[in-house]
Amino acid sequence: MIDYENTWDKRLQIHTIGRDDLNADEYRYPYEPTPYCVLERLAESGLIRSGDVMLDYGCGKGRVDFFLAYRVNATAIGIEYDERIYRDAIENRETAVSGLKTEFVPVRAEAYEVPPEVNGCYFFNPFSVEVLKSVIGKIKASYYENPREMKLFFYYPSDEYVSYLMTVPELCF
Repeated sequence: MIDYENTWDKRLQIHTIGRDDLNADEYRYPYEPTPYCVLERLAESGLIRSGDVMLDYGCGKGRVDFFLAYRVNATAIGIEYDERIYRDAIENRETAVSGLKTEFVPVRAEAYEVPPEVNGCYFFNPFSVEVLKSVIGKIKASYYENPREMKLFFYYPSDEYVSYLMTVPELCF
């Protein structure tokens, strides 16, 4: 499995392997990249297309962003609260084959105003449900200001995430 992860990192010309929990706490969880096999399935699903603008919450070192830009020609915006890990994403952007279609913002998720062009959001369980509630509020506000179809993707959502999301009337599963 590690060889497969290394192969994709080399192909994309980035360094994203490994877990990092140095700045994790009860509200913001450790950096752990989504496996490439999961990203391949997502790219092959047809749910994300060329021209889409994806917002990656808790982007870490940017793996999801670089992969989606490379595989489906989507534009990706990654937001990351941890300054140290954010700098890793910026370093990756300088070498990535798909770096021109990515942008990274050093900000806490609950403070980020969702741009009107964003039509998809990706979450790999990056933070607590308390933070998620604020984030969903920001997504809904962006939607109501600029109505459009938006897709939210959750990889390994916690039971708390699912329970909360099922109470949001604007969401369809």
